[in-house]
Amino acid sequence: MRGATYSSKGKDHMTPRVVSIVGPTASGKTGLGIAIAKALETRGEHAEIVNADAYQMYRGMDIGTAKATPEEQAEVRHHLIDVIEPDDAMSVARFQQLARDCIRDLQSQGIRPIMVGGSGLYARAAIDDISFPGTDPDVRRRLEEREKTEGAGALFAELKVKDPQAAARMDPHNPRRTIRALEVIAVTGKPYSASLPRYRYVIPTVQIGLDLPREELDRRIDIRTKRMLTGGFIEEVERLRPRLGMTASRALGYQQVIDYLDGLADLDDTYMDIAQKTKRLARKQMGWFGRDPRIHWLQALNPSLTDNAMAIIAHADAGDYDPIDAHADEYVQHHLGDIG
Repeated sequence: MRGATYSSKGKDHMTPRVVSIVGPTASGKTGLGIAIAKALETRGEHAEIVNADAYQMYRGMDIGTAKATPEEQAEVRHHLIDVIEPDDAMSVARFQQLARDCIRDLQSQGIRPIMVGGSGLYARAAIDDISFPGTDPDVRRRLEEREKTEGAGALFAELKVKDPQAAARMDPHNPRRTIRALEVIAVTGKPYSASLPRYRYVIPTVQIGLDLPREELDRRIDIRTKRMLTGGFIEEVERLRPRLGMTASRALGYQQVIDYLDGLADLDDTYMDIAQKTKRLARKQMGWFGRDPRIHWLQALNPSLTDNAMAIIAHADAGDYDPIDAHADEYVQHHLGDIG
């Protein structure tokens, strides 16, 4: 899929990239997305935001997921927010289809998509060469029965024969992953390693990452957690609780507030627990995004943040990063098991 083409300032046939803004929670991704859309508007280009946060797709889960406010959504149109009910289930494979359809639709109208979200696999699934092999309950059941009778070692030995590349990167003592690998081979007729996520764009994209000193990020998380708990989050959870499905209930903070409502923790403990787990999540997000060499990192506190982001976008549109991005997959260490 190719983006729309346009001509500007002597640069012919430039391809406006999808802009993907990534980074840890509370780093200011939504604000930068809106600022970029407005900056593009001043030069005559229309842009809209595509949400890539797993939990902001659920209706009613507003405060706990730090969803863009109605005022922010009025400034720049947002897509893939409030698209499913809390008792429904969103998966990466489902999001991939929704996001690619949305991006294709926007580009067909000459609108540049700006993807914003901290869910790393979701953000990559929309733009990268990532496939999600299906499942077969009968195949899975037979493999699980074999594991009980023959042992995990026998299944792993079979995997070494059928897909030595996958076996070389997997733990022989993890029968669940071995079973999944053999299931994919049986269902698709291809090696399990063929479903390995690739750092290779299938949609022309430029990724901008927001970085913050750890102390500042922790401070922002503390402030946001307090504002959530005093700004209606408890009432939000109380209202949604009867309709929270298994997937939606995994959103950070919701179970902690449920425990508070059930008298299992006081408000101070609830605050501390949510803040601590959010900081841990932010560290994991930075580790995830840090593995992607195509991301252009910017300091979130830099007064010239928007200008710097626009300069990166201009270089990307001109194709300046294409030679480097094209080889990213060759020198990144992949980890089998990301796609389960």
